[in-house]
Amino acid sequence: MILFNPKQRSRKYQDSKTDQLMQSTIDFFEGKGLKQIKRDWHERKWNHDYVDFLKDQQVFATLMTPAGYGAADSRWDTYRNCEFSEISAFYGCTYWYTWQVSMLGLVPIWCGSNEDIKQRTAKLLRDGAVFAFGLSEKEHGADIYSSEMALQPVGDGKYLANGSKYYIGNGNEAALVSTFGKMADSGEYVFFAVESKHPNYQCIKNVVNAQNYVAEFVLRDYPITRAEILETGPKAWDDMLNTINVCKFNLGWCAIGLCTHALYESIDHAANRRVYGRHVTDFPHVRRLLMDGYCKLVAMKLFAERANDYMRSASADDRRYLLFNPMVKMKVTREGEEVMSMLHDVIAAKGFENEPFFEIAKHELPMLPKLEGTVHVNMALIVKFMANYFFNPKAYPEVARRDDASHDAFLFNQGPTKGLGKIQFHDYNIAYDSIDLPNVNLFKQQIALFKDFLVKAAPNDHQKNDVDYLLALGEILTIVAYGQLIIESRQHFPVGHDLLDEIFDFMVRDFSRYALNIHMKPSNDDRQRELTLRIIQSPVPDSRRFDSVWNEQVYSLKDAYRMRD
Repeated sequence: MILFNPKQRSRKYQDSKTDQLMQSTIDFFEGKGLKQIKRDWHERKWNHDYVDFLKDQQVFATLMTPAGYGAADSRWDTYRNCEFSEISAFYGCTYWYTWQVSMLGLVPIWCGSNEDIKQRTAKLLRDGAVFAFGLSEKEHGADIYSSEMALQPVGDGKYLANGSKYYIGNGNEAALVSTFGKMADSGEYVFFAVESKHPNYQCIKNVVNAQNYVAEFVLRDYPITRAEILETGPKAWDDMLNTINVCKFNLGWCAIGLCTHALYESIDHAANRRVYGRHVTDFPHVRRLLMDGYCKLVAMKLFAERANDYMRSASADDRRYLLFNPMVKMKVTREGEEVMSMLHDVIAAKGFENEPFFEIAKHELPMLPKLEGTVHVNMALIVKFMANYFFNPKAYPEVARRDDASHDAFLFNQGPTKGLGKIQFHDYNIAYDSIDLPNVNLFKQQIALFKDFLVKAAPNDHQKNDVDYLLALGEILTIVAYGQLIIESRQHFPVGHDLLDEIFDFMVRDFSRYALNIHMKPSNDDRQRELTLRIIQSPVPDSRRFDSVWNEQVYSLKDAYRMRD
């Protein structure tokens, strides 16, 4: 099994505690049942029962307490955190969101140098607390340079915090909110922790009409001492960016969980429904939609699994994960949008009804690419890697499958966040040359034609300063790296030749779509239009291959999972 199925868990762990914890989480949701999950969602009821379960089972304490600060089995293990993200999202974004924003609030604490607050945080985790990350502001959004939250010194190592934060998950209940701001006197960056129940902390409202609580809060002369300061100066800035690097990875796993549940419902609905004397799954366009949706979802998971390996193996000398990590946030979530759109075309009006899980998934999935920094912010980051990725590879030892039960210590000691343009990557041809399949070979030709365009008709100075043009180029880099890690991941999952080539069927089409986008840019000269047009190709069709994957892997998901009412 590649896709998660609560009835047939296939992910294996080296310690029984982790396996028990994941199963107990599944049991909690299956015991709660679909009707209650939907009722809570419709009533915008915050998930107090889930938080009580997390406390009882010591879930957050086990998964998000670094080694040395909690119980013997507590560690920050990204491999097992991935499945927890997937499981919680499989049952609804609100459950995943409580986990995600707690993680965001915790990482600045674990990255910081304040040992006393680390010990306090470990105890709060054992007590079942949730956490929050106070970064965004109403007037500035993702423009983190313009933060107006300020600490005013009042003498004797004491400060008063004043300012507001906006779009802060768990801001209603967080035991600690890791808050980013500036020193009022020096303008230095600072991270400090506040309590959501303190009288000088005012939770204004939930700014979204949803079950998630996404707070606006205001600090008014909130007293701060050195005991609440996590970090100051350049280190505070680096800790803020590294927190984003560590945690935004989870958004892709949320998309995978939501899409997987929606896929089971969509196939069940279509395969068991007859219209015009035929089952819905007998219609060719429905088969194509389900095939593409399945292949895109499998590709999402294969990529995210392999990106996890690079994240866990990162070091000061190997920061390749800084390309793959934002792709899980940006590329995987956008692929999830496409999967959900395809599935909605299949399930049609049923997707608007108030009983199926699909209503939750179709509503919540589009939020993911637009949360935690928009797509263009992540793509602008990715573009910095283009020259080295395509033209300046470096030899690295092969990164192994990282499913070991170990603590990912480097994530909390990454150092300065500068020098992204100097990061090198191993030669992507190593992966692509290991495969000889029609659509993979066609995809390799498209890569060569794109590089030919970059060499013979490179963007001019005007185009290099045109964000729209750079974003279009970034789409191509993204899809090449996407295919590379899918191929690398294949050795760890049951992905046969037929499925892999069917995945690259849609990859060839997507490559052509991105190339057409560049081709249509009004600033292109004739040579640029000529060379980009050559990239546009049609995939190699194969009815035998399609039927094999359809019968053995897609249609076979009929009745594979249905949540208890």
